Amino acid sequence: MLIVTIKIIAVMIVGLLATAFLTLSERKVMAACQRRKGPNVVGFIGLLQPIADGLKLIVKEPLIPTNANLLIFLTAPILSFICSTIAWAGIPFGYSMAIADFNIGILYIFAISSLGVYGIITSGWSSNSKYAFLGSLRSAAQMISYEVSIGLILLTVIVTVGSLNLTEIVLAQEQCWFALAHWPALIMFFIACLAETNRAPFDLPEAEAELVAGYFTEYSSSGFSLFFLAEYGAMILMSTLVTIFFLGGWLPPFNVYIFYVIPGPIWLALKTLIWLFLFIFVRACLPRYRYDRLMVLGWKVLLPISLAWFLFTTAMLYSFELF
Repeated sequence: MLIVTIKIIAVMIVGLLATAFLTLSERKVMAACQRRKGPNVVGFIGLLQPIADGLKLIVKEPLIPTNANLLIFLTAPILSFICSTIAWAGIPFGYSMAIADFNIGILYIFAISSLGVYGIITSGWSSNSKYAFLGSLRSAAQMISYEVSIGLILLTVIVTVGSLNLTEIVLAQEQCWFALAHWPALIMFFIACLAETNRAPFDLPEAEAELVAGYFTEYSSSGFSLFFLAEYGAMILMSTLVTIFFLGGWLPPFNVYIFYVIPGPIWLALKTLIWLFLFIFVRACLPRYRYDRLMVLGWKVLLPISLAWFLFTTAMLYSFELF
């Protein structure tokens, strides 16, 4: 019990620090893409900027709309933050290095991920603001739409491995990463992750020109910071899942002895950083989608292609008697 508690505390501390400094990394990368300076005043080259931002949000006065449903309004950001945090329990950082190595790890993670929709819906509804409510409806529709495609892509990985266990999925990639065998699924999964986390170019729930800030328009202080932490925590989680499903998780890129000297969690972190950089780079380069185009992409493009790739993979495995 003590060991599990220590693991949970360690994962939470590392996760919060990673989330905080991801905001700094995003501002630095976007500044470089746009040929300007990012944060560079608070601390050495701006390294203390996330701490200053966090302190600012904590000490600000929390404002609550007069006609808001107080209990649900206060509970919604906590629910979103909890859902983005407890999903890490099933993530293996190395061999036998998960808080809980579930045999149904995929189902657990995406069940928890789906519960995050409730925090978004309740935040928009309880605010008693039409802008926040419209933003929450957009976000829920978007997340549900793209979770269907994500589910089909994961079924492709599951039938290839024959297991729902994340450790087994990583070990199945010792000889060949699924990024090579299932590269169309990798591309579709990354696009769906962008939409699932409400990131550009699919950040329609937060379209400033239309809905001010989306479902958290009426939130300030700690409530806003919890939604912020939940969004960036989801980015890190989805990037880690892409690494586990398609890039061999904690396994080194080549079966060379010298690569095995580096601990598995380091390889997992390095691969995850690649996808986080792509999250930020896409935001800096691509304009926002129109909402109807976003839904068309999800239902009429990604869904049929992901279904076709799943059926193709199943047929190939059955033909070679591997299924």
